[in-house]
Amino acid sequence: MDLQSGAAVALPELLIDSASDTSHHLDCLHFPLHNTTDSVMLQSSDNKTGRWSNLLLAYKTLGVVFGGLVTSPLYVYPSMHLNSPTEEDYLGIYSIMFWTLTLIGVVKYACIALKADDQGEDVNSSQSRCVLNEDNRQKSRLGKVFETSMVARRALLFIAMLGTCMLIGDGILTPAISVLSAMDGLRAPFPSISKSLVEALSAVVLFILFLLQKFGTSRVSFLFSPIMGAWTLSTPLVGIYSIIHHYPSIFKALSPYYIFHFFWRNGKEGWLMLGGTILCITGSEALFADLGHFNRSSIQIAFLFTIYPSLILTYAGQTAYLIKNPNDHMDGFYKFIPKTIYWPIFIIATLAAVVASQSLISATFSVIKQSVVLDYFPRVKVVHTSSNKEGEVYSPEVNYILMVFCIAVILIFGDGQDIGNAFGVVVSLVMLITTILLTLVMIIIWRTPSLLVALYFIIFFMMEGVYVSAVLTKIPEGGWIPFAISFILAFIMFGWYYGRQRKIQYELTHKIDLGRLGMLLSDPSVQRVPGLCFFYTKIQNGLTPILGHYTKNMRSLHKVTIFTTLRYLLVPKVSPHERIVVKELGLRGVYACVIQYGYADSLNLEGDNFVSQVLDSLQEHIENCSSLPSDHMPVQEEISELSEAKTAGVIHVRGKARFHIGKSTSFFDRFMLAFYEVLHKNCRPALPVLGVPLPQCLEVGMFYEA
Repeated sequence: MDLQSGAAVALPELLIDSASDTSHHLDCLHFPLHNTTDSVMLQSSDNKTGRWSNLLLAYKTLGVVFGGLVTSPLYVYPSMHLNSPTEEDYLGIYSIMFWTLTLIGVVKYACIALKADDQGEDVNSSQSRCVLNEDNRQKSRLGKVFETSMVARRALLFIAMLGTCMLIGDGILTPAISVLSAMDGLRAPFPSISKSLVEALSAVVLFILFLLQKFGTSRVSFLFSPIMGAWTLSTPLVGIYSIIHHYPSIFKALSPYYIFHFFWRNGKEGWLMLGGTILCITGSEALFADLGHFNRSSIQIAFLFTIYPSLILTYAGQTAYLIKNPNDHMDGFYKFIPKTIYWPIFIIATLAAVVASQSLISATFSVIKQSVVLDYFPRVKVVHTSSNKEGEVYSPEVNYILMVFCIAVILIFGDGQDIGNAFGVVVSLVMLITTILLTLVMIIIWRTPSLLVALYFIIFFMMEGVYVSAVLTKIPEGGWIPFAISFILAFIMFGWYYGRQRKIQYELTHKIDLGRLGMLLSDPSVQRVPGLCFFYTKIQNGLTPILGHYTKNMRSLHKVTIFTTLRYLLVPKVSPHERIVVKELGLRGVYACVIQYGYADSLNLEGDNFVSQVLDSLQEHIENCSSLPSDHMPVQEEISELSEAKTAGVIHVRGKARFHIGKSTSFFDRFMLAFYEVLHKNCRPALPVLGVPLPQCLEVGMFYEA
């Protein structure tokens, strides 16, 4: 953060920490700021943008949000295990796809799920968070169950974590199947091209795509939205041509009669074919996962007026072609393209597959970022690539791990049907988990009438439950891939969350309040040594136990000690007069300071500029403070002490805690806390890279009793 010259306004009350809204307030240090930063931060982005801004954002969503969904015609029919399909079979399949897109896509996601966001969070984390953080004064009967039952809270947390892990797995499988299906179009005009060459070319395309991620979503969407617009317009036009040319009465399949007739004729085989049909709705979870990149209105406009009609017409055209050419289903997309426009469509399809990959990559970045903020995932580097949108992020570590997994899936599991089986497992489970969490939100938070909740739950749980039962039969045929990925991710998330909860529990139990700090400083053996100390602390309900550990063992504390907290705000930049907030704590030479910064601020505390600004703020606060304790030193003496402390030397103290695993520790705690320590050693530090000169840094370690 470029801390401009000029003292910050010394506000009468102090706001402490943290990057997460889950933080608790400090009983000894906290009181509200008299500014509008938080209220501005919490306003819905829908209120900030006008009609034209929403239309522009809706256009940009084509390049980021809907790629996976609108390119699904590339691989839906090839993923089905059809055996001598008839006209009735194809009509039934199209009827299933139409009602799946209408009920799940339009009703569930576009009209209901998008309302359950939490400042741009994905629906799984935001819904579980809403349930667990319901207002105590208005808690419903079911809400009280989650408040009193640890089993219920952990079950809800597990469900949300599983949905998050499945969504991340989707970010691995979508690029693989989309690009591979598009590049497979080379084999029709050039039969000599081998399958291995198609896989290699697909891997190269993905490698380039992942290298472009560091430039940010805005630049990517600016390039990709025209491509997606061309795809969204061209495929339904081809579909209309195919309908007129092959089967003009295709829309009679909109009647649910054809669904019942399909299952009546095919029985178990028809049920198994749902494992491929479910892919028509794949990528719909990006609608809510990418809310941090756009807003609700823009996503709804783009989906309802472009994506949904495009998919309905494209699938109608494909089905019309296949009714007249029933054995071409293994290449159900490229075969229905007229030869005169084959190559233009191939180029658009390949580029659109890249866009499809982008949509889930962006969603994965958003999900990981929100998981880190909620302390459900180890800290990784998160780079904000936009000065206007807080949710527009990029993570180098996540990006390259995704790249390795995507390329590995293509090269190892090159069969499109195997990847499609894995894809179906992810899509169906994410949908089912979203339905469960959204039902809880409707009951506990929205207080929706019981009849409407029951209607919603019965329709969608039964519908998605049938899909899940069908795709689970595909586990031996590639469906195990997302389970393996999700198990690894869920284990990492649970291990990290468990360790963080144990650490927070210890800190809250052994916190240092101002009374205890005063007793420590009154001990004659504790010396106040010359100098200025910035002691960084994050604990919400008091000062960190490391302070007591440091003071007891060093038997000293600097004459001027400033307990400093870095507070991250969901705004691009914090105005200069709000960046530094200070307060006296009633003890001689002991102060509190909050450094507030936005996601576009560059946080750099190097040099005397930062120190001077903090001291200027303190001086102004001391001079303006009218109610001083009776035993307080004179104002000029206190200001002089600040200047002398700076001259004597500046030091920045940071704590570093580890768990001490004793003999009495249970086996479960031994294993989980040891795993947490491994994660903690290899993740990013909790405090940002501050740019403090190394000679001024001091790290104080402490063992927490497990």
